[in-house]
Amino acid sequence: MADTFYCTQNNANTCFDDQFDCNAINNKVEQCSIFLPHTLLGFALQSEERVRGMVEKELEHLPSHDYLKRLRSGDLDLKFRREALDWIWKAHAHYSFGPLTLCLSLNYLDRFLSVYHLPMDKSWTVQLLSVACVSLAAKMEETEVPLSIDLQVEEPKFVFEAKTIQRMELLVLSRLKWKMHAITPFSFIDYFLSKMSVGEHVSRVSLSKSSQLILSTIKGIDFLEFRPSEIALAVAISTSGEWQASDVNKAILSFPYMEKERVMKCIDLIRDVSLISNVNTLVADNVAGSVPQSPVGVLDAACLSQKQKNY
Repeated sequence: MADTFYCTQNNANTCFDDQFDCNAINNKVEQCSIFLPHTLLGFALQSEERVRGMVEKELEHLPSHDYLKRLRSGDLDLKFRREALDWIWKAHAHYSFGPLTLCLSLNYLDRFLSVYHLPMDKSWTVQLLSVACVSLAAKMEETEVPLSIDLQVEEPKFVFEAKTIQRMELLVLSRLKWKMHAITPFSFIDYFLSKMSVGEHVSRVSLSKSSQLILSTIKGIDFLEFRPSEIALAVAISTSGEWQASDVNKAILSFPYMEKERVMKCIDLIRDVSLISNVNTLVADNVAGSVPQSPVGVLDAACLSQKQKNY
């Protein structure tokens, strides 16, 4: 088992405020947090006024402005993020959580890593942070939430006590300033799809494709360059069929509060990394079913640019 980690001071960032024990545990009962499920259950249709408001506020729910640059330069370890993401995905699939829970988990992870320094020589910190992010996201979004100790699935290398996970959750909450109702691409996708659909009726297939495509963008780091609204609009356009350049331009201009150049760049990235073909194949096998709740099928989708494939 890992050593007990003692808090230290590190420039402007303080490390853990208390010890984090990594001892083996017995099955202890943990009280669920008072968090209510996320208000955006499923794909509730948004009004234009609300969408505009979310566009104005979405920057408050993103990693620090230099996060992507630090990942690409090596100042932050890409391997650290990849290990955390893979573990989060496994836990998400194990419990068949909804797509928004996965998206929130990664949002919390990236925001936390962008403002807080974790010791790279303590390998258990990756798993502890991952458990905390999944636990918080599930409490925000899911109606049935497992005990945090039960989120440690797939024969984890380390097993943490409930009190240790709870302390990590509090640290994440503190560093994210308790802004847990994060704005994600799922906050916008229903609205954009409805505006592009005949009669403003969004088909189940369109929702399924869009959901899978959004989840496919989060494994790599390239899409961290874009805002959630930009990803959502790019996804909505990309799943609407083989559009001509003029059609794409017209679609973007239908939303004057969006930056055309950035949305176009996001669309190009989606096409460059062949996400659409992967998603179309996956959804074709599930047309008769419901919107997938477990996105295991897109875990290995090609969602990195050539430069980032081997991080």
